[in-house]
Amino acid sequence: MDGDSTTGTPRTAGMMLRSAREAQGLTLSDIAQRTRIPLRHLEAVEDGKFQALPSITYAMGFGRAYARAVNIDETEVARALRAELAANYQRPEPLQDLEPIDMRRGPSGGLVAIAAAVAIVLLLGVGLYFGTSLFRRDEAVTAPAATVAGDLGMLPSPTPAPVAGAAAPASAPVPAGGGQVTLTATGPAWVRIFDDTGTLVNKEMAAGERYDVPMTARNPQIRTGRPDLITVTVNGSNVPPLGTAERAITVGISAEALRARGGGTPTPPPAG
Repeated sequence: MDGDSTTGTPRTAGMMLRSAREAQGLTLSDIAQRTRIPLRHLEAVEDGKFQALPSITYAMGFGRAYARAVNIDETEVARALRAELAANYQRPEPLQDLEPIDMRRGPSGGLVAIAAAVAIVLLLGVGLYFGTSLFRRDEAVTAPAATVAGDLGMLPSPTPAPVAGAAAPASAPVPAGGGQVTLTATGPAWVRIFDDTGTLVNKEMAAGERYDVPMTARNPQIRTGRPDLITVTVNGSNVPPLGTAERAITVGISAEALRARGGGTPTPPPAG
């Protein structure tokens, strides 16, 4: 879409953003460093190639973040983006398989025979291992039952006997080294939750939707453009907000990281 022929003001959101960026002598790489938005997505916003973006929500979030980075009115940019997306945004149709799948085809007879032979060998091995001491040392068979159970993690943790007259605690304290972190959306908000192994969640959470961060996650973090719409609890206790609506954030959401941000033990939720 061309610029306004009377005032010279760009009409499209991408033209507004590019004009503001060039007026400040900035490159797209500078904007990418300020917003932490991939360079290809910034190029798509400037060029109006919205099909290259994951969704309309991402397009709006990227446009607003870009506008804040170049200090122009993000509301005006968002209004222009909505109009362009309503007129131009279309997701590409999924490719169809060139060859229909024959549902009647099954595995070959030779493959079935090999699988059956492997299963028989495995069953024989398990029976010999657990039914005899052929593959086990004598000391493993004669070890005390308590030691074996302890090695297998079957012994319960010792619980101290209750002291007579002592008052029961109102609620169990949160363990100092961990805890169940739960995220709950109070409104539509796109989130990307990831850890050292990769992405765990990449979606738009609906209002009322919750997500329990796996306790096995390694250094879990969240990236979102609306931290004000995400409430966080550790073992059911509230922690301070992750951020405000002014800018996107990337923060750690392990129990330890959240306690460090809050300066101590999370606040229990109000009764009732």
